[in-house]
Amino acid sequence: MLSHDSAALSTFMSSLEAYCWTLVYFLSTILFLGIFWRISGSFFLSKLGLSREVKGKQLPPTFQEGLPLIGNLIAFAKGPLTVVQKGYQSCGDIFTFKVLHKHITFLVGPKAHEVFFQGTDDELDQNEVYAFSVPIFGKGVVYDAPLDKRLQQLRIMSAALRPTRMYGYVDQMVHEAVQFFRKWGEQGEVDILESLSDLIILTASRCLMGREVREQLFEKVSKLYHDLDQGMQPISVFAPYLPISAHRKRDKAREEMVQLFRTVIQNRRMRGLKEDDMLQTFMDASYRDGSRPSEFEVAGLLIALLFAGQHTSSITGSWTGMLMLRNKSIFERVKKEQDAIIEEFGDELNYDVLSKMNLLHLCIKETLRMYPPLILLMRKVLKPKIYKEYVIPENDIVMVSPAASGRLESVFKNANVWDPDRFGPHREEDKKAPFSFIGFGGGRHGCMGEQFAYLQIKTIWTVLIRSFDLEPVGGLPQPDYNAMVVGPRPPCLLSYRKKKDSFLDRVPLYS
Repeated sequence: MLSHDSAALSTFMSSLEAYCWTLVYFLSTILFLGIFWRISGSFFLSKLGLSREVKGKQLPPTFQEGLPLIGNLIAFAKGPLTVVQKGYQSCGDIFTFKVLHKHITFLVGPKAHEVFFQGTDDELDQNEVYAFSVPIFGKGVVYDAPLDKRLQQLRIMSAALRPTRMYGYVDQMVHEAVQFFRKWGEQGEVDILESLSDLIILTASRCLMGREVREQLFEKVSKLYHDLDQGMQPISVFAPYLPISAHRKRDKAREEMVQLFRTVIQNRRMRGLKEDDMLQTFMDASYRDGSRPSEFEVAGLLIALLFAGQHTSSITGSWTGMLMLRNKSIFERVKKEQDAIIEEFGDELNYDVLSKMNLLHLCIKETLRMYPPLILLMRKVLKPKIYKEYVIPENDIVMVSPAASGRLESVFKNANVWDPDRFGPHREEDKKAPFSFIGFGGGRHGCMGEQFAYLQIKTIWTVLIRSFDLEPVGGLPQPDYNAMVVGPRPPCLLSYRKKKDSFLDRVPLYS
């Protein structure tokens, strides 16, 4: 039986929880206020009266949507892509909108993107704008690390994603895809986003975390990842340490995840084992001073990679399939490409074979142009940046939007039409100027997992196309702009019927 003290504490915590979730409801409608407030921090009062004027320089034009102070924020929460497009149409490729005392400057289009992607780390900073990720990735890891150490950590991650490492990863991807889709049975209907989310966790656990985690600890890791993922709520951007249930579960899950990896690492070292996975790469890595990443840091790097790729790959893979299936002429060509590759290589699926699937590659790239899961990329300005006759002052936040830039008619003809051939020979619309296509970012901090993502999505759809007859169900979903990572609104349904000569039955080596 509970004591009076514990009962009172329980009542208090329940009241606190209810109060916190009331805040969640309110603050979720103004998500980006949290971002801007988080960025500005304790400088709010001290900066209210400061001028942004830079002697001899002109500030970017200002765009206002609706009421002063909160109008832009409300409009952006309802439709961020629409707001950026309106700002571009009204002001051109550089414009600023104000939220409270904070100024957010957008750069739209290839030429303007150069300022963002060619800026150095001492000019444009990532750490402060992405500080809300620290409770998940961990202290001293990625966005909480000093610049020099962060760059060394990125180098370690990059080594795990070198092309030479991809050969081994593809075998693991194929294995997981075959095993997963065999469970579908002969025919049925599935939500493809749910299915790919589950499959990519399986693939990531094997390629990133290793054989031990996938074969012995997967259910536990999957539960811990779920709690970590649910700990990244819209309110987390505003108040990442607010004492709500999601944050408490997040913190507990991270502690358990670190301990789990610590056990695996210690066991490998004790037994002298070497595995072909990213965990081993991180274990063997060293910083410039000769020290090795701690077990805490190794866990943080693995979690960071998992978060970087899980939602983005499952979302892009789902959009790609839904768009292919609704564009019959393109899908017929994709199937013919598969037939030609089977004729040349049989059922062998490896890095070299996947690299020959050019049309499927273009389908994925075109999907990213139209439906990028990360619709905004952000930096804090540490040193004033010049674009045209304008100056972006210190302490401003500068943003680019892959979603808005991917729909520019000045770059992409019929930009609202899904047309993979725009990236093919004789057109190559993304080659008109550097930074025309920014689905994977660009410049100094382009996505190092780009090749891994293409291989993963190609593997999944190759196995599906060779194994099932597929049809879309219902209309194409709309993007869900309320999500932290923007995907399609559920449901994302397709129907399937297993082929008589299914690839799943022809590859006993994966049984």
